[in-house]
Amino acid sequence: MEFSYNGNVLFYEKYGEGHPIVILHSMGTDHRSMKAWIEPIFEGTYGFERIYIDVPAHGKSIITADIQSTQQMVNGLLQFIENEIGSNSFSLIGHSFGGYLAQGIMNQKVDQVRGICLLAPALHLKERSIPDKVVVERDQDLLSSIEPSIRDAFETLFVYQNKGNYKLFLNEVQPGRVLADRDFLQSNWREKGYFLHQDPFENRTRLKQPALIILGKQDNICGYKDHLMFLEVFDHVTFSILDQAGHLMTIEQRKLVQELVSDWIINKL
Repeated sequence: MEFSYNGNVLFYEKYGEGHPIVILHSMGTDHRSMKAWIEPIFEGTYGFERIYIDVPAHGKSIITADIQSTQQMVNGLLQFIENEIGSNSFSLIGHSFGGYLAQGIMNQKVDQVRGICLLAPALHLKERSIPDKVVVERDQDLLSSIEPSIRDAFETLFVYQNKGNYKLFLNEVQPGRVLADRDFLQSNWREKGYFLHQDPFENRTRLKQPALIILGKQDNICGYKDHLMFLEVFDHVTFSILDQAGHLMTIEQRKLVQELVSDWIINKL
């Protein structure tokens, strides 16, 4: 499905009926990286509508040259929410950059947001505490057989560089990497337009919405130490740092992530 605004296009897919959950993937991939592990959670669970979006400049979503900042991306997503959900309540799930977008949306729609789940979210920080890269398992024969650009991404994202994780990476992450708007992502947007106009949680009183924060102990992209501030932002928060997991804990610790997200959905929302 498509939503058009100001010459731009947001591609999205919807599943189920009930309380809407807006789901935003990480940078450089598309909605399939989220759908692959989230949809199994809803087998036998009803009452929730899942809205998987290809965030701007990703997947089948198309941006014009007018889009030059993350704030403009959030503004487009807000238009989509107003069109698709209206004044009804909704919840948010965001991974990495999608988690940063989710924070921006919540800042603007805080009275409508019922709950928020952030997985290894990017933060409104120019200086971050990032752990050194750790590799626990490395299949050298496998790595030697992979095309260089794919291998570089796989090695960057994974602590366990084995055949099982590589298969999931190829099926769930790599297809979106092929479609991503590289011209935009490699432009000076990162230097000039990455950060939102304001910290999403600056000067805001403690929030009552149930939050779930999931981080990887070995995540050398977004880290985990800086995220402790979420304990002061939300009155009701489940905060989990998963060992033996990097930035893609949704693959390396999938079952545990699914259990945490399932509990948040069923028992908190």
